[in-house]
Amino acid sequence: QVQLVESGGGLVQAGGSLRLSCAASGRTFGAYGMGWFRQAPGKERAFVAALSGSANNIYYGDFVKGRFTISRDNAKNTLYLQMSSLKPEDTAIYYCAGYSTPVVGGRSPSYWGQGTQVTVSS
Repeated sequence: QVQLVESGGGLVQAGGSLRLSCAASGRTFGAYGMGWFRQAPGKERAFVAALSGSANNIYYGDFVKGRFTISRDNAKNTLYLQMSSLKPEDTAIYYCAGYSTPVVGGRSPSYWGQGTQVTVSS
């Protein structure tokens, strides 16, 4: 079955950077879209970023504003989220998500990782 395992979360000061990784297994990684979502305490899960299987189409949540970069290495079956200029409001559990189609626009993920905590201190 599809497994998604996140890593790279932690505690960082405001203005700092973190890179999240998501190791995928159980299917042909490059054939499917992938994304990142996050959930802050007391809030609903929110879209962060997503990209198609080929990485030709990339989408970001409005709040990202050039601070985050999503990427993938299909040879390594790994998805990344490079985050910079982090703010305390970025504190959340970040989830890796897998789509059941090569494209992601207008679609919802079918698979989820267990999440990794990101905490940004002021």
